[in-house]
Amino acid sequence: MAAIEELSPATGPVSTRPPEDEIDDDEDEDLDETLVERLWGLTEMFPDKVRTAAEVSAQCSVSLAKKFYSFSRSALWVGMTSFMILVLPVVFETERLQLEQQQLQQQRQILLGPNTGMSSGMPGMMPPAPGKI
Repeated sequence: MAAIEELSPATGPVSTRPPEDEIDDDEDEDLDETLVERLWGLTEMFPDKVRTAAEVSAQCSVSLAKKFYSFSRSALWVGMTSFMILVLPVVFETERLQLEQQQLQQQRQILLGPNTGMSSGMPGMMPPAPGKI
């Protein structure tokens, strides 16, 4: 391995260093740490109070997220079952009544002609029978 000598104008040779193309990347080869190990090593640079405060805040955040998730599941269950029990039967019944009214109107149009279904006073009411007036 050839060495390059750096010369100082006043004192002569100062130090010897290898050329840049022969420098080994020993630093990169020794990094067999995982990300967790590196983060754990970084905790030493913070005081204990900061570490404990961060730990407590992280635990509180996780606990709060779990409680919020549990509450939202329960609230969604109560809301959806209440909607199914209280509202859906009313919706189905009104839809059934509208379908019956449409069928009656179609029967009137077939029996009495296309214009009588549109000109009746109240929709859904049959015209009075001729003999009962």
